[in-house]
Amino acid sequence: MADSVAAGIGEEKETENEDKEREKRASNNTKRSEKSSGPSEVTETLGFYERNAKKKDRRRNLSDLSLVRFIRAELTRGYFLEHNEAKYTERRERVYTCLRIPKELEKLMTFGFFLCLDAFLYVFTLLPLRVLLALIKLLTLPCCGLSGSRILQPAQVCDVLKGFIMVLCYSMMHYVDYSMMYHMIRGQSVIKLYIIYNMLEVADRLFSSFGQDILDALYWTATEPKERKRAHIGVIPHFLMAVLYVFLHAILIMVQATTLNVAFNSHNKSLLTIMMSNNFVEIKGSVFKKFEKNNLFQMSNSDIKERFTNYVLLLIVCLRNMEQFSWNPDHLWVLFPDVCMVIASEMAVDVVKHAFITKFNDITADVYSEYRASLAFDLVSSRQKNAYTDYSDSVSRRMGFIPLPLALLLIRVVTSSVKIQGALSYVCVLLFYLGMITLKVLNSIVLLGKSCLYVKEGNMEEKLFQAPPSAASSRTSSRAYRAKHTTNPPGDPADEEICPSISTQPVHQDDCPVPHMPSSESDQFLTTPDDTEEKDIGQDGMELKHRAPKKDLLEIDRFTICGNRID
Repeated sequence: MADSVAAGIGEEKETENEDKEREKRASNNTKRSEKSSGPSEVTETLGFYERNAKKKDRRRNLSDLSLVRFIRAELTRGYFLEHNEAKYTERRERVYTCLRIPKELEKLMTFGFFLCLDAFLYVFTLLPLRVLLALIKLLTLPCCGLSGSRILQPAQVCDVLKGFIMVLCYSMMHYVDYSMMYHMIRGQSVIKLYIIYNMLEVADRLFSSFGQDILDALYWTATEPKERKRAHIGVIPHFLMAVLYVFLHAILIMVQATTLNVAFNSHNKSLLTIMMSNNFVEIKGSVFKKFEKNNLFQMSNSDIKERFTNYVLLLIVCLRNMEQFSWNPDHLWVLFPDVCMVIASEMAVDVVKHAFITKFNDITADVYSEYRASLAFDLVSSRQKNAYTDYSDSVSRRMGFIPLPLALLLIRVVTSSVKIQGALSYVCVLLFYLGMITLKVLNSIVLLGKSCLYVKEGNMEEKLFQAPPSAASSRTSSRAYRAKHTTNPPGDPADEEICPSISTQPVHQDDCPVPHMPSSESDQFLTTPDDTEEKDIGQDGMELKHRAPKKDLLEIDRFTICGNRID
């Protein structure tokens, strides 16, 4: 029974195999016949062979399906941004940095503006009183006798020189006719005035650069110790050069103010528009250049000085126009929109310029707090016992803002615009002077408190205890910088600590070697490498690294940088 069943199953399998082989042969024959008959098949009029029609329909369906599939892929395909997380995080931080720039920049600009205001008010308020005290001491010297080796302290000598320069230059400014200058400039064409204004801006920067050197040379020549060998041409030639500089710089600023006044009083305001567009040209000249942190600090100081100077020029323009309209307050509202337009354009240009400079050079917005701490350090260090300069002079060196010519021009404009007659007028002038002294004192107190806070936040307290560098050490450091390598010998911290004092007078210090301060994290604060590291391999196979010295922001002043390189 089982054998018969097995035999029946075997026969069925054989028949199935035979059927499959027949089907394969038939399919092969049909393929061959299609290949052989393919070239010979020709369509006639509207008739098609059934097989070719099926093939064409099949191909059309496949093409339609591929297009639909492509469109579906384009509509539904996805990607994951987290696969490149670092790149997109950096882009987002750049956006946040650009959004933070206006706030941080205006904080720096506001602080710098009040620093310039403090130095500017010093010329009107405390400087006359200090000169008066020095002259009283000099006149009472025969009665009191000579108590020390010096007749006057170095700071008093500098104050007296500043007072004499202001008096002589003010007497010389009376020979300059402002009205004649105004009509001469107004008679020129618009394009000439535009070129003149640009030339005046360049000349102002050059005068500021060389003028501060002239004043510093005068101060040092007048206060240099007598026992040293004479290496100068004398105090009187330096004094005459300083008087000539202050007078010429004041004339230059007067021409600037007159040109701006002509632009305000023009009927179509075309000159004012051209002068404002000149600010936007500044973006093209600075944004697409490489900037390091020190270069940006120098530019920020220049912007602070430029903004404060523009405010004073606008004040002079308003005073002259109000005088011409008999101090009619209605005319002030006519000038107000133009004044706001000039200020707004200046602020917009500064924000755009700094935003893109920080973006292109990968500089964070926190750098402006470091700049603010550096400016605050100057104010705090000028109140030290070991102070070696006046605060107004340090602002001049840092920002290029020299208050003497600007203050001289403002005094000349105010005295010619305001007529003082009668006892009541003198009482008003006295009250106005007392108000300026009050403003100066309050501004100095607030600035000193803010500066101490900024210095503490910047971890710069240790630098307040350092003595000023001597001439020998500065020459040594300059030689080392030119040689492109420095040697850092190990030194011990100073045994005696110099205690800072804000209310006491500076004391004279004898020449002594400067103690080496211990290095810390704050010593590397606000520094940027000036050059790349150079490596040399010695004969013994050891690798020696020669690094270019780092230039601290506290050593960068307004005129250190030439172009975009720090030499």
